[in-house]
Amino acid sequence: MGSDADMEDERLASLAVILPLAVTGFVIAAGCWTLFAVIGIHLRAELSLSNLQFGLLLAMPMAVSALLAVPAGLAARKFGARRIMLICLAGLAACMVVLLVTDTFSGYLLAAGGLGLAGGFYSAGLQFVTSNCERKHLGLVLGIFGAGVTGAGFTYYLVPLFHEAFSWHGVPLAYLIVLLLVIALLLLLTVPEDTTADPDSWTSITILPESFRHRGIWQLGAYFGVVAGSFFSLALWLPDYFSSQFQLQVETGARLAQWFVIPGALAQIAGGGLSDRFGSQKVVNRSLLTGLVALVVLSYPPMTLFISGVEATITVEFALPVSAESVFIVALGLALGCAMGSLQRMVILESREHAAFVAGLLLVSACTVAFLLPIVFGAVNHWLGVRSAVFMILFLLLCICQVTFSFFCRRNERQNLLYPLDISSLPPRW
Repeated sequence: MGSDADMEDERLASLAVILPLAVTGFVIAAGCWTLFAVIGIHLRAELSLSNLQFGLLLAMPMAVSALLAVPAGLAARKFGARRIMLICLAGLAACMVVLLVTDTFSGYLLAAGGLGLAGGFYSAGLQFVTSNCERKHLGLVLGIFGAGVTGAGFTYYLVPLFHEAFSWHGVPLAYLIVLLLVIALLLLLTVPEDTTADPDSWTSITILPESFRHRGIWQLGAYFGVVAGSFFSLALWLPDYFSSQFQLQVETGARLAQWFVIPGALAQIAGGGLSDRFGSQKVVNRSLLTGLVALVVLSYPPMTLFISGVEATITVEFALPVSAESVFIVALGLALGCAMGSLQRMVILESREHAAFVAGLLLVSACTVAFLLPIVFGAVNHWLGVRSAVFMILFLLLCICQVTFSFFCRRNERQNLLYPLDISSLPPRW
């Protein structure tokens, strides 16, 4: 008993050092994802970029993240998560240097692609923190790590601030300094030996897909991709939406967008912690329901109603003010954040021994949806001419997600009831 207690104390002490470092690194990495969502607007004016070129700058970090997520997860399993995290951070630092010295579209496009290393950091970082965490605290720890997405919101604040005071080039310089600091702290405060590294892990890749199919990980990964991809795509879209819908400056729209990103990212902590206590299934269902209610309100476009009165026509204007719309945007962000934290816990519980690889799959799913949705948003906006069509699309997508998720959970419960004696086939409690 004494040795178990000592081991748990040692793991908690190790986690107290590892988790803040991993979260800080992910905050900066997530900020890199949305860097071009704001500075790209300035670059479009400076370099006279076309809509296609601007779209490429926005999409490249997410697209490369999707490509790197699984290989980075496999490499973290084989060579150690700490090593892969350091490589990704060093690559991001190199991208900041490129942003500081380049003045051509090709140079910026190269840097945008390099920012996809943030996806590799997520895969390796998730393996890094879960290897030092007890199962009873897994949801909370994963939520804290996932809350590093707040970095995406900080970018919306830092870019306008630096642009007003000096130039937007100050943001890559600030990120470069912090990245070098995190690299130094990781080197100094963590041990080089990684106990989770498995040099023979490549041999298990061929049997993982079939194993994941039996445990429902592909379905859970798809649900996470829809929820997280909706969150990321809306985070990219909101600065332009606010500035266009309410005739605001781009900087003001970016600052309003951070009230969606930061509360939503922090809500992952609540989602993971509540899942540890009440179960992930309940948290996901209630979170998605809350998000759907918010989307119903946000989907209504400004309307003018003409009523034929006895003596005159009565005109009724219906439009949410920016303050009211912001409240529902925050509610939507909180709901999506809770669902993300809970779904992440469900997936990792099913395959904790392959956490880095599964994290890569989750990120591929999320980045793919986040890459496709802005294209769909733009096409539907062009076709309908209604800006709130964005929320209509998300309502339909999340509604399908909730219905299929409920059927998935009921099917698993039914299997557990039908085959109660086959303990080895039962999934962990959600």
